[in-house]
Amino acid sequence: MRFRVKVLDALLDSLEDKDRRVEAVWLGAFCTAVTTRFTGLASTYRTADAASDHLAYPVQDAGRLVGKRAGDVAEYARSDQTMTASIGMATLNSLLDVDESRCIERSAFDVVAEKGAGRDVAVVGHFPFVSRLRGLARNLWVIEKRPQPGDHPAGEASRILPRCDVVCLTGTSLINHTIDELLGYCRSSYVVLAGPTSPLTPALFDFGVDVVCGARVVNREEAIPFISQGATFRQVRGHGVKLLTLTRRFE
Repeated sequence: MRFRVKVLDALLDSLEDKDRRVEAVWLGAFCTAVTTRFTGLASTYRTADAASDHLAYPVQDAGRLVGKRAGDVAEYARSDQTMTASIGMATLNSLLDVDESRCIERSAFDVVAEKGAGRDVAVVGHFPFVSRLRGLARNLWVIEKRPQPGDHPAGEASRILPRCDVVCLTGTSLINHTIDELLGYCRSSYVVLAGPTSPLTPALFDFGVDVVCGARVVNREEAIPFISQGATFRQVRGHGVKLLTLTRRFE
């Protein structure tokens, strides 16, 4: 099944060079990388039971992705099979010509900590920096599809997000197709979209995103051994991959 998501529609429509061919695909344990025009990243997103049910969660066209038209593989981002959608988002990111002159090298934690100090903050996705935010924000809510102790389940987003001054959304909301719903709860919030899946494009600003904290592969030869050998994104950072933050304006 494929989903229509307004944000995804805009991102896919904005892509150029869609006729370029896919040169390589790496579906690592935690990160996915695809090379077309550039090398793009996304988180490798598994549903809770994907590892145990191979028949129910096949990766679309596995073994035959290289050589396909990049625009067609980017459309996999619409798939309800999350690992297929991960490949689609990495392909989408591989086609983006990121304007680094509009970006700064700053982490999502730095942005959320600055904007959220003394304010009501929600983080959708249990980011590694959550514990560091607890002493900075007035109130902090962590919303997670797979809640850890102290987290709130995803179903509480509609109650929590509208009351928050600052909201940090995970880029995997593009993979699981919840981004439109989540942004709809953030009408008066300062919104940060964070993580390697997050496309570094100003097209997201039209949907209420204020800051995109993403990643760019600057040295594929250095990055791929980490990705293909099961590294988390924190392990990949600094090894051919750098963090970039794109804002509506320089702040």
